[in-house]
Order: sequence, then structure tokens, then C-alpha cells
Amino acid sequence: MTVSKTKPKSNKGKEWTPADVKKIKELTKHNTPTGLIAWQLGRTPDAVRSKASNEGISLKPTNKSPYNRRKK
Repeated sequence: MTVSKTKPKSNKGKEWTPADVKKIKELTKHNTPTGLIAWQLGRTPDAVRSKASNEGISLKPTNKSPYNRRKK
């Protein structure tokens, strides 16, 4: 997966494409933060959260241990 260093053009107000939804699914599998997903898609974090919710995509990290569960 390559990450561009230049900011993608803004997609504000544009319709979501199936490719956008696929990209959200792909990035969430790698535990990519919502802010970075939004940046890569040229959307706001709120827009990404809303679309993920509508599509049934969880943005919660899958490989983090619960808080306060450290072994002593």
C-alpha cells in the first residue's frame, strides 16, 4: 500500500463511489485511523464515519488490547 505525500483533491459534496467504499473497507482492515482514511479520500472524518456507519463498516481497531488489561 502506497501513501501519497500530496493532499488528494477534495471530494466535498460529491457522491460516494463503490471504489471509495472499497477503499474504506481495505483501510479499516489495516487499522488505519479515520483521519488518515479521510485524508486519503479527500473527505472529512465525519463524512467517513457517516458513510462507514451507513455501509455497516466498523472503524474500531481490531488488534488493540483493551485498556487497563496489562499483565503485571
